[in-house]
Formats: sequence, C-alpha cells, structure tokens
Amino acid sequence: MDFQSLQPGTRVGVATRYCAFAMLSTAANFAVQAVVVQMAPSPNLMPSILAGTAAGFGLKYFLDKRWIFFDRYTSHGDEMLKAALYGLFSVLTTLIFWGFEIAFWTVWKTELAKYTGGAIGLAIGYVSKYALDRKFVFKPEEA
Repeated sequence: MDFQSLQPGTRVGVATRYCAFAMLSTAANFAVQAVVVQMAPSPNLMPSILAGTAAGFGLKYFLDKRWIFFDRYTSHGDEMLKAALYGLFSVLTTLIFWGFEIAFWTVWKTELAKYTGGAIGLAIGYVSKYALDRKFVFKPEEA
C-alpha cells in the first residue's frame, strides 16, 4: 500500500483512520473503566461502564468530527444536535452488535461463537454508523 492511499480524501485513508479511532475509543473506554474500578471498587459495574462509555464516546466524536468528516464548528445549538444524533446512532448500532453477539451465543453456546457474532455485529454496526453519521450528523456542505 502506498502512502497516497492513506491521505485524508481517499477511501482507504478514511477507513484506516475510522478503524484506528474505533480501537482508540475502545481502549479509552476500557482504561477509564479500569481506573474507576480501582478508585471506587464496587460490585456495581454501572459507574465504571458509564464513565468508560462517556470517555470513549467523547473521544470518538471528536476524532470522527475532526479527522473523518472534517466538520467545522458552527454554533452551540448545531453541536448539541450533532452530538445527540451521534449518540442516538451509537446506541442503535450498539444494539446491532449486541444482537449478533447474543444470537450467536444463544445458538451455539461457545465463546468462539459469541466473539464471532460480536465481530460481525461490530463490523455491521460501524459501517452503518459511518453511513448514518455521514448522511445525518456531519452532512457535507451544500454547494
């Protein structure tokens, strides 16, 4: 692969950054969860899950906005709407991921099946999320 294909406007460049940003946001999510568990050990997982989700969401939103869709700030109201839509689409695509993971586990009842379903669900979810974000959240400027 040549470096030209990784440039901002190319499909390979966008896909490469999108995958990298998904991994970074996942790592941030898990790291924040680990910190929360260490700082406030609790049998309740919700505080760590919520903190991790917020960290991963914030990082992914910023990276996607700046380096995937090259979206510029316009106003507080527009940014709030974009963040809300981005969050809604995140929830919807997470349901796709969970649905595949749970379905594969239910049918085959193995760890391999669970993770295979999860991987398929994540792939479908991320492709869907990109399309939804491009069409509804970070719309290209009208000419």
